[in-house]
Amino acid sequence: MPSVAPPAAASPIALAIDLGTSSVRALGVDRLGRFIEGTETQLPYKVRTSADGAVEADATHLLALMAECVDRALTAIEALGLEVGVVGMTSFWHGLMGLDAAGAPTTPCLYWADTRSGETATALRHQFDEAALLDRTGCRFHSSYWPAKLVWLRQAEPAIVARTARWVSFSEYALARFCGPSAPGVSVSMASGTGLLDVHRLVWDEEALAISGIAADCLSPLCDLAPGGRLDGEWAARWPALAAVPWIPALGDGACANVGSGAIDPAQIALTVGTSGAIRLIFAPDAPGWRVSPKLWAYRLDRRRAVIGGAVSNGGNVTGWLWSLLGLGPDSPEMGAAATLPPDSHGLTVLPFIAGERSPAWHDAADGVVAGLTLATRPEHLIRAFMEAVSLRLALLYEDLRPFAAPDHRIVANGGAILQSPLWLQITADALGHPIIALPPDDEASARGAAMMALVAAGIVPSLADLPNPADSGQMIVPDPGAHAAYRAAIARQGVLESRLFERESTWADDRS
Repeated sequence: MPSVAPPAAASPIALAIDLGTSSVRALGVDRLGRFIEGTETQLPYKVRTSADGAVEADATHLLALMAECVDRALTAIEALGLEVGVVGMTSFWHGLMGLDAAGAPTTPCLYWADTRSGETATALRHQFDEAALLDRTGCRFHSSYWPAKLVWLRQAEPAIVARTARWVSFSEYALARFCGPSAPGVSVSMASGTGLLDVHRLVWDEEALAISGIAADCLSPLCDLAPGGRLDGEWAARWPALAAVPWIPALGDGACANVGSGAIDPAQIALTVGTSGAIRLIFAPDAPGWRVSPKLWAYRLDRRRAVIGGAVSNGGNVTGWLWSLLGLGPDSPEMGAAATLPPDSHGLTVLPFIAGERSPAWHDAADGVVAGLTLATRPEHLIRAFMEAVSLRLALLYEDLRPFAAPDHRIVANGGAILQSPLWLQITADALGHPIIALPPDDEASARGAAMMALVAAGIVPSLADLPNPADSGQMIVPDPGAHAAYRAAIARQGVLESRLFERESTWADDRS
C-alpha cells in the first residue's frame, strides 16, 4: 500500500478495520488511499480447530480484540492530530454465528474452513439442483457456505438452533454491539458470501432459505453502502473522537482486496495469496442472468458491481504448515535451494488440500496428497512442489476467469504470503503464463479497499476512479515460456492424480455450457 507521513496525509481520513482469519488490523488511510505511517495496529489470534473439521472462534474474544485494535489505532491517530471522517470495515467472507433474541451469541463464529458440514453438503448436492442454485446465488453446495452449515447445525445442535433468533456474520454482530439501534443491516457484499443471496436480483433466495430451514426474518436486512451506524452508549464514551463518525457496513475481504489493488473493472484481475488464495475480477453486469463456470463463484462488491472468481483453501497456510513440519523458515537455506530448482523438476505430484478444497473441484472431503516420494526427496523439493501445486490450482481458475476479462488485462498480486516470496511470484506468473504486477511486500490491499469504499460511501471521495491505482507503481513479474510449458504438463498430471483419488463432485462440473 502506498504510504504517507502524517503531516502530508490528506484529511479527513478513514479508519479501516480488517477482520482476517488470523489477525485483526486497524489503521488510518488518507483520502488519497495512502496508509498513514504510525497508525497501524495488528493483533494476531488463533482459531480453534479439531480433528472433526471444526474451525471456529469465540465471538466475544474477537470483539474484544477488535476493540483493542481500535483503541490503539485511534490513540495513534489522535496523537498525530488527524481527523477521522468515516470508519470502513472488511471481514472474512462466509463466517456464520447465531444470536439469541437479546443479541447474545448462541454459537461460536464458524469459519469458511470449517468442514464439519461436508457430508451434509454432499447430501444436498444429490437432493437439489445445484446448477440452478449456482446460477442464482453464485454458490454451490459446500461446507464453506451457510446452507450446508445451517442444515448440519440443525442436526448436530438442535437445542442451540432452537435458541437462535438470528444468523449473522461476525461483522454484523460487531456493528450491532458498537452501534446499537443505529447499526446498519448486512451489505450485499457480505450477504453474497453466504450462499443465500440471489446475486442477480439482490434479494434473499427463497429456495436457499427453504433448504437451510430458516426464514428471511432470521437474517439481517440488506442495506446499501451509505453512512449509517453511529456509536452507542459505552462505545461512544470509549471513543469520543468517533462518536459522530459514520460506520459503513462491512464488505467481504476478497472484494476489498480487489478494490485496494485497483482491480475494479475487467481490465484488471486481482490474485491474492494470504492464508488461502483467490483470483477475482469485478465487473458491472449489463444484464441479469449472467453465469459463471462451476469451478468459480459469483459474489458482490455492491449493488452495481459483481465479483467473480475462485478461491483455494490452501495458500500461505501450506507453507506455514510445511515450515513447521520441517523445522524451517522463509529465510532457511532450503528455501534458497528451492529457488534454484528448475520448474517441476522434483518428481513430485502434490494435491495441496491440507485445509480441504474449494475451487476449482469443490472436494469437501479432500486431504492433501504427495505422490512420487523417494529416498532422494529433499526438503527443498517439498517446498517447491507445494508452492507450485497451489499456483497450479490458481492457473486452473484463471482459465475460466479469463473470458470475463478485457483482452489486455493486468493481473495484480496482493497478500502477504506471495508478496514476501519472489520465488512464489515467479512460479505463479509462470503457471498462469501471464505477467503479474506485484504490490509492495507490506501492502494491505483489503484494508485499503475497505477505506476507499467507505470514503466514497461517505462522499469524501467522488468515486473509486478518482483514486490513484496502486498497480501503476508495482513490480512486473514476467513469465518464462519454458516454465509455463512445464507447468501445463504438471497441471495435467495433477488432474490425473486428483481424478483417481477423489470422486467427481457433480455430473455437470466439466461439461456445462
